[in-house]
Amino acid sequence: MKKLLIAILIILVALAAFVAVYSQRPEFGREPSGERAKKVQASPHYVDGKFVALEPIREVVKGGFAGQIWATIKFVTDNPPYLRPEQPLPSLKTDLKTLPADQDVVIWMGHSSFYMQLGGYKLLIDPVFSEAAAPLPFINKAFTGTNIYTAEDLPEVDAVMISHDHWDHLDYDTVVALKDKVKQVIVPLGIGEYFEMWGYDPAVIHDLDWDEVWHLGEGMDVYVVPTQHFTGRFLKQNPTEAAGFVFVSPHKQVYYSGDGGYGAHHRQIGLTFGPMDLAILENGQYNENWPAIHLHPKQTAQVARDVQAKALMPVHNSKFAMAKHPWDEPMKELAALSEDQVDYELLTPRIGEPLRIGEPGQEFARWWEGLK
Repeated sequence: MKKLLIAILIILVALAAFVAVYSQRPEFGREPSGERAKKVQASPHYVDGKFVALEPIREVVKGGFAGQIWATIKFVTDNPPYLRPEQPLPSLKTDLKTLPADQDVVIWMGHSSFYMQLGGYKLLIDPVFSEAAAPLPFINKAFTGTNIYTAEDLPEVDAVMISHDHWDHLDYDTVVALKDKVKQVIVPLGIGEYFEMWGYDPAVIHDLDWDEVWHLGEGMDVYVVPTQHFTGRFLKQNPTEAAGFVFVSPHKQVYYSGDGGYGAHHRQIGLTFGPMDLAILENGQYNENWPAIHLHPKQTAQVARDVQAKALMPVHNSKFAMAKHPWDEPMKELAALSEDQVDYELLTPRIGEPLRIGEPGQEFARWWEGLK
């Protein structure tokens, strides 16, 4: 018995040492300092050393602490069928460098990554071009056929926006590879520190709080808007802020929700900025025990109505298996919910397929049907 305890102790010490050393890698970033830290601390959304959500976030699990432990074990060990597709997902790789500069268009790059041209500006949001969205390369690997773009495929972009610092939205290798192609960086509070650590000129990095706006140039404003989520790349939770974005050009408006649960803030965004020519909304990676941090398909449809969207493009699905629902369930359910309604058009391009912003009547195949 004594030998067993000693062995367990050695394993725990070795594991702790590995975590301590590994967590110093640059991928984990660093907390804000200097003027950035002052702005973080001055935010009304930063309380007792961390950012707070619009509403308290808790897991809905019965049984107290023991119930939480059991639910965690069950989530990690449970492996239901159809988490990942058996076949490569279809795509259409558009040449981004040859798109007409005056064309208002969105190219979905899988999960929550997308390239957008709006009002003559070239924008890149939450780019993740790595094969895995996790601190270890063998965790949370991309579905076959979904990772078709690299930094080399991008033209020079006027701005990169990051909604929050989770690994499926902020990818170290991608950000570093893009550095020489990015003119400006617009992020929620605290995330700019990562970009400076990773070699970006501090002069091009703009950390904004909720309800602040960055005037990117003549005819293009980028508003940072609230979302109901959490942040953190390792052990510490909520050292940075999570947000969505509203992009306003002279003739069109686009809303990107980022990650986050349903709330009254969606209707307020609609009242402030709507109607939206396009809403790019989270739809996937939900769980009944996380009601406050991700949208279920029914809520995605409701958010489209709340923000007065003329068209809805769902994202945050079909590339990574981060929840326990079948990989195609978000698309199936949202398509069914959208069939008989008249408030918005559901637009479902394949990865890499152009979606023309503000143009009604576009038709896209239900590409997820018939795939296993």
